[in-house]
Amino acid sequence: MPVPFEALLPFAIIAGMFTVTATGLNVTRYLGNDKKPTRYGLDVWEKQMMERDRRLTGSLRGQSDQPIAPLAFATNSIWYLEKKRSH
Repeated sequence: MPVPFEALLPFAIIAGMFTVTATGLNVTRYLGNDKKPTRYGLDVWEKQMMERDRRLTGSLRGQSDQPIAPLAFATNSIWYLEKKRSH
């Protein structure tokens, strides 16, 4: 059974919108990660190091090669709350 040519125009519009949306999401993630690829499968250690990098440089993906941390690093720490123990 042949496909009527009238169905190709809506199909092309729908496929084009999916492509535009996916491309926009990828560009947004890329620019949000300081123009670096998105990280996947992060464990606790990597998340802690990303938080440390954010406190040092102001960016989750930024890194510093300075041997001494800036003065603001001493006072911008994050205190994690303890979970309540249930008895």
